[in-house]
Amino acid sequence: MVSLETPVCDFGRPAVDFSLPGVDGRTWTLQDCRGEKGLLVMFICNHCPYVKAVRDRIVRDARELKEKYGINSVAIMSNDPSDYPEDSFDNMKQVAEEFDFPFPYLLDETQEVAKAYGAVCTPDFFGYNADLELQYRGRLDESRKEAAAPDVKRDLFEAMVQVAETGQGPAEQIPSMGCSIKWKEEA
Repeated sequence: MVSLETPVCDFGRPAVDFSLPGVDGRTWTLQDCRGEKGLLVMFICNHCPYVKAVRDRIVRDARELKEKYGINSVAIMSNDPSDYPEDSFDNMKQVAEEFDFPFPYLLDETQEVAKAYGAVCTPDFFGYNADLELQYRGRLDESRKEAAAPDVKRDLFEAMVQVAETGQGPAEQIPSMGCSIKWKEEA
């Protein structure tokens, strides 16, 4: 398992459109997912210990951002499940149901969406303003493979509240860290 950090936020970079199948049986696009004040695009998976450590916090923050601040969220799973069966579409459905995901959970089977976004790890967070311009590319909080203390600073949440209120993300951002995306072998 390779641990990676996300690159620095490329402020203003436009969100990339997509059309991906969700665990709910529906196909979702960027426009379907966006919220009135912005969109949080998350690259996650089922097997990664970094994601497992914060799944409950991701759900909490996504729900609160939607209900109170007009920021919608979407989660995309781009790993190759052939070597990681825990990341299969059927298992994605189970995890979404078990954790009551308040956002679409989508499969990027070709991995083209992850490549277009420049996603490198799970979790990898991309926070966009109402104009779908990138304003945040940082961590959820100081959790790593284990959840941090319950009262730690909510980096992602606070940044996205700022984006909802001002359209701008914070100048200082701490990169997210996680497992590398499991890319398919080139044929």
